[in-house]
Amino acid sequence: MKSTVEMPALPVVATASRRLALAVLSLTLLAVVSLGGESVFAQEAAPAAAEAPAAAPAAAEPAPVEEQSFLMWMIEASGLFGFFIMLVSFVMVALIMMILLQLRRGNYLPPDLVEQFEQKLNSKDYQGAYELARANDSFLGRVLAAGMGRLSRGFDEAQAGMQEVGDDETMAMEHKIGYLALIGSIAPMLGLLGTIQGMVMSFRVIALSPTTPKPNELADGISTALFTTLEGLVVAIPAIVFYAVFKNRLQRFVMECSFVADGLMGRFQTAGKTASRPAAGAAPATAAE
Repeated sequence: MKSTVEMPALPVVATASRRLALAVLSLTLLAVVSLGGESVFAQEAAPAAAEAPAAAPAAAEPAPVEEQSFLMWMIEASGLFGFFIMLVSFVMVALIMMILLQLRRGNYLPPDLVEQFEQKLNSKDYQGAYELARANDSFLGRVLAAGMGRLSRGFDEAQAGMQEVGDDETMAMEHKIGYLALIGSIAPMLGLLGTIQGMVMSFRVIALSPTTPKPNELADGISTALFTTLEGLVVAIPAIVFYAVFKNRLQRFVMECSFVADGLMGRFQTAGKTASRPAAGAAPATAAE
């Protein structure tokens, strides 16, 4: 009876032990698999985390550029040649204002002088006419005074004296006006020098850059070239225009003064010696004083 009762327990224990071993092995394999997956996930996540900071700067927006006024940009881009052009422009403005004040009809052909001088001649007050012309600082007054100062030498000498003074006064004004033509020629040349400098700067950037330069790297040289060209033309164009206007105006005033002076002095050509002697005798002494 004992043997029949104890023998069946062995297979049950073996089966239970095998089941327990299989369960333990399964748990071990599951633990290894789970640990291996976590390590692989950690290895994959690490590069991703490392790449995230590197990608951040690429995605970051560029820093805003400080806005600069157009005037400051033009001054900085113009450089040394732009400074020279600015100085030339100041000289041009001062010269134009000076010529405008001098080249007026009242300074060349004052109507009061013509009227009073003619009244003196009508009243045969030649000495008074000479003093009137001498006291007047206009172009016509200097011409008439020079002519009457030489009446004692003859009418031809008087006309020659008027011509000399007229030519001298005209030449002095032509020299002043001629400076405007000089400025009109110099200003574009200074602008051209600035243009060449700007192009050299841009090509230097292209030559020294290992890669294709960006447009903003070439902007400095190009802006220098364009601004200096613009400034040179802005100064040269008014200078040339005012030169032509002043030259034509001077020629017109000089021609009108010559007609009026010849008409007034023509009376002495037909006047008698008795009428012309007082003026001719007094004029040289007054001129010597």
